[in-house]
Formats: sequence, C-alpha cells, structure tokens
Amino acid sequence: MLHLPILRHGVPYRSLDTVLVPHHRTREPFVEVSHANAGLIRRDLLGDAQSRARAELAAIPVDALLDLCGKAADIFERDTLTLGDAAQTPDDYVEQLTATTGMPHVLVRRNMQKICGVLRQMRTVLSGLTRGLDLSILDAGYGAHAGHAISYYPRTETLGVVLPSNSPGVHSLWVPAVALKMPLALKPGSAEPWTPYRLIQSFVTAGIPAAAFGFYPADHAGAGEIVRRSGRSMFFGDLSAVGAYEGDPRVELHGPGYSKVLIGDDALDGWRTHVELIASSIADNGGRSCVNASGVWVASSHAGEVAEALAETLSHVVPRAADDERALLAPFADPRVARRISEQIDAGLATPGAREVSAGYRQGPRLATLDGCTYLQPTVVLCESPEHPLANREFLFPFAAVVKVSPEEMARMPEPMGKSLVVTALTSDRRLVERLLASPFVDRLNVGPIATNQISWDQPHEGNLFEHLYARRSFQTRPARAAAEGAVVA
Repeated sequence: MLHLPILRHGVPYRSLDTVLVPHHRTREPFVEVSHANAGLIRRDLLGDAQSRARAELAAIPVDALLDLCGKAADIFERDTLTLGDAAQTPDDYVEQLTATTGMPHVLVRRNMQKICGVLRQMRTVLSGLTRGLDLSILDAGYGAHAGHAISYYPRTETLGVVLPSNSPGVHSLWVPAVALKMPLALKPGSAEPWTPYRLIQSFVTAGIPAAAFGFYPADHAGAGEIVRRSGRSMFFGDLSAVGAYEGDPRVELHGPGYSKVLIGDDALDGWRTHVELIASSIADNGGRSCVNASGVWVASSHAGEVAEALAETLSHVVPRAADDERALLAPFADPRVARRISEQIDAGLATPGAREVSAGYRQGPRLATLDGCTYLQPTVVLCESPEHPLANREFLFPFAAVVKVSPEEMARMPEPMGKSLVVTALTSDRRLVERLLASPFVDRLNVGPIATNQISWDQPHEGNLFEHLYARRSFQTRPARAAAEGAVVA
C-alpha cells in the first residue's frame, strides 16, 4: 500500500500514528498517511530549524525564486516525482486524487492547469498583490517606491496553512508564499494530501530548499497547533471551523463564499443572454469552490423565469464515470455528507416561501447513485424573499437560490444580500455600481458578464497574502556624506 510520510523541514518522517484513507467508491483502504501529533508540530515550529529555513529561503533573490516557480510548474505538470517510497507520474496523481476525493479526471486536470498557471504567472500575481512594488525590495529589505524610501519586514518566519479536501485549485492560493520567501507548514485535507505533497516535491526538484517545507497530516489538535505556532496562517474550512478564528489578524480565513450574481433592473430585458454564464458560475468545478455562485438575485417579476431557465440548463449536468471527459459532477467521498446536505435542503424547503424548480427538469432524485458512488444533482430553488433560510446558503455541489428582489430591496443593494466573496453585477446602472463599490459586504466585484469563478492573475483572491506576510515600516537613511554635513535625507 502507498504510504505518505510527514515532511519535517523537507525530511520524510514515518510516524507510528497512521490513518488509512479509503477509496471513495469501494471504501477499501487506499493510502496510509503518517499523522503528526501536536507535540511534534510544536517542536518543529518553535525550533531553530525554522529560523534557518527562513534564512536559507530569504537568501535567494526574488528574481531567481520567480524563475524556479515557473520551473516547478513544468515539473508538477509533466515529471515523475517521489511519493513516499514510491514514484508518481502525472497520470498517477490524477487517478490517486480521484480515488480519495471522487473528483472526475477532467476536473483534476483543469485544477492542475490552474495551479500551473499561477506558478508560471507568478510575476504578474505578485505585482497585483504588491501593487507594482519593485520586488527586489524583499531582497534588500528597503528601496524606493513612487519616489519615496520604503521598507518591509516579515511578520513571521512561517506561513501555516490548514487545507481542505474540496478542490485542488485552492492550493494556488498559498504557492505565492514561496516566491515571497516564506517557509510553509502545510496541514493537508484528510482526503486530499496529494496536491500539497506533489507541489512540495516539484518545488524541491526545481531547486527550492527542502527545509522550507513542512507537511503535517494531522487531526484537529494538530491543525490548531499549526495556527497557534505560525505567526501568520491561512485556514480553510466551513463556517463552524473558521468561526473560532474570526477577528484574529494572524489568521487569513477562507470559509464559505456566498458568491452571487445580481441582475440589475436595467438588464432584465437581456437576462436570457447570460443564462450559460450564470450556469457555469454555479456548476463549474463541480460547484465545490467558494467562488461558485450560490445565489442569483433578480427582480420578482423575472425570478421565476430565471429559475426555470437555470434549472433546465443545469439538468444536463449528470453523474458520469470518473474517466468520462464529460464528467462535471463530483461524487461525495462520504455518502453520509451528501445525505445530510440533501436533508438540510429539504428542511429549508419545508419552510413556506421556497420551492425546488430543478425537480421538474432533472433525471431522477437529487440524491443519486452511480456505480456505487453518491452524488447530489444540480439543484435550483426559488425563494420568495431574502429572509428565507435557503436564500443565502452554500453547499458543496451545484446549488443556487434564485431570490426575488423587491424594488425597495434593489434600491438598498447590496445590503440585502449580506456578505459575498464575489458579486457579478449584470447592470449598467451607475448608482447601483457605486453602491457595490462602496460596500463592505462585497469582497470581489465583477461588473458585467464575468463569471463569478473567473480569476484575474493580478487581483488578490480573498485577502492579500503579501500584506498578510509583510508589514511596512517607517524608513529613513542618512548617506555618509550627508551625515558629515548634518543633513537628513528621507
């Protein structure tokens, strides 16, 4: 059986404490994973080795790190790499990730390309995160920007990252830390250790010091230890998990997105031209991303028609075999999770003011099985008002609530929608756009026909990793000649 070790500053470590991760379909053990306890993680993150790893990575010029990121992309995409005591080809990686998560091969490969795209476009990514800062400032610690002396210092020696299992694409969010000279302590998702492990091997093969990487499969206590002992961390999880760290500036939270499409009253006549875009916002990547739309907000007069059109379009997304190139829906690795989600939707529908529109279009029930795998088929519900319990929910499959908006509520947008990671606003109404721009409820804003899951390389995704890892200090210097003459140069 395959075994994945802990990586302690890049060195493989086989633990006596192991967990067997099952195949999503057969439920037979598929891979044995070494687990790190909280004490081991604490020793690694508080020891001198962490400082040495940071110094080793910081000594490499940023330009060289950017080149190595591009090299790592090629390796991740094409090369055979070490996997514990075995070897892993790119095809092996796809099949192994599918085995434990259920994600179809075609979606795994798309996520591979997303990760490789970030690595190859790292210069553009960092330009967006730093707002065009001369990155050599990170080499010297100081420099000039917009005609002013400027200096930055690292807030931490390690970025801890507690990762999910829902989609490999999330790993594109922490990889810029390598180019920003920051060592990593990664806690992989229980069903998806494959991507972070392969990325580490790709970076090391490209020439990044192995000491910069920690790979710590762990339980909740171990995850908590990574967050506590890292000066800065990223935490991915559901609402109950991320809530424990709400308000902690040391932790960048990545929870539910509640991303939405808002159709302005001025765009009602042409809404049918956007059905495919809205449907892809809901269903791309199996509906598993925080940037997938979980709500479509539109005037009451057109909401029913919009819901019917989306339900019909999404009815073509059906369960298929994992190796089928048309597969766009991922089964649930744990069938019990799918059943609980379906029950939650049914409980919401029992509350007056909502109906399931998709039931009249799809083939079979919402909770479906194929070849021993459990799926949730795309579901569209129509909510009579923003107050309905299903109007602002998010689930790990293509689910969307079409919410009726009154003229009074439209005039107050986006406040009635609540907090949203992404809002795609289909409107040319200047006043509505101005309200969206001014609102603290909208984290990312797309104005016009742009899918909620369409990412721009030069825009931060959620939070700003550079500002999370580095702080600006006041900085003045007095050149030697000026000092002799008593002058101060700022």
